[in-house]
Amino acid sequence: MTEHIEIPTRMLVHALIREDATVDAQELYAVANTLGMSDQQVRLCIKRLVADGRFTHQGRGRKAQLHATADTMRTLAPNADFVRHAFRQDAGLAPWDGVWHLAAFAVPESARTVRDSLRETLVHLGGAALQGGLYVCANAWEPYVEEAAHRLGAHGALTLLTTTDLRRGDAREPAALASLLWPLTEVADRYHRLSRLTRPRLARLTDATALSPSALLTLAVELAAELTRAMEPDPLLPPELLPRPWPGTEARELIALSWAALHERDGGEARPALFRLYADITREAAERAAQTGRNAPRRG
Repeated sequence: MTEHIEIPTRMLVHALIREDATVDAQELYAVANTLGMSDQQVRLCIKRLVADGRFTHQGRGRKAQLHATADTMRTLAPNADFVRHAFRQDAGLAPWDGVWHLAAFAVPESARTVRDSLRETLVHLGGAALQGGLYVCANAWEPYVEEAAHRLGAHGALTLLTTTDLRRGDAREPAALASLLWPLTEVADRYHRLSRLTRPRLARLTDATALSPSALLTLAVELAAELTRAMEPDPLLPPELLPRPWPGTEARELIALSWAALHERDGGEARPALFRLYADITREAAERAAQTGRNAPRRG
């Protein structure tokens, strides 16, 4: 029996945003019901999202249409950038240049909300705290950090710098530093879970059994949810800084094969914007894997 995947209702709504920034309520309720969510659960989630300014709402019930706000749509692009970068790393196309990227800020207590938001953003972008107000990342994150600082009104309090000489105590070897600064065991466990949950869904997508459009969309939502869960805490460290073998590589390969199979099943018809972004990225990765003889998923 395929292991159940728990999907927050808010994540489902975000996953079903189409390229015109709309969510069709009929489709939303249908997929939600397939995933075991009640209509009341969906209605309450929509109400909260509208109240939070994430969506506007037209119509009633299953005939309604949600419109994602500009801020909501803006969050899709960076996520796609990170997924694309991860697959480039897996393919050996993004070698590390040995540069550490640092960001420091000094925001007063009177602007605690801004300070907390900037701190959360730096961690989300793959940063690790070195000490109060000083964060480090192994990737060139400056455009994302500056965009966030401008948006929060804290750009004047931000300092950016790079170095090739980073030490913590006696640790200075890059891989040793990475193991000290980031929770790599937790991240690896999430990728092991992603692989475990993806394999049976890939089997469903690649066998000869017919699948309805609703079933295909449900599988896509489940895969997107688990990929998001795995990648959210992942700092996307270069392979040179990670334990080998790194479970994220295999998990993303399985996801790439699943999305390639999904693309074949639905004929490339219109799908939510997030899926189209992920599908394009992972299909390219699957094609690279096939060309290099890595198209058969590894067991472990």
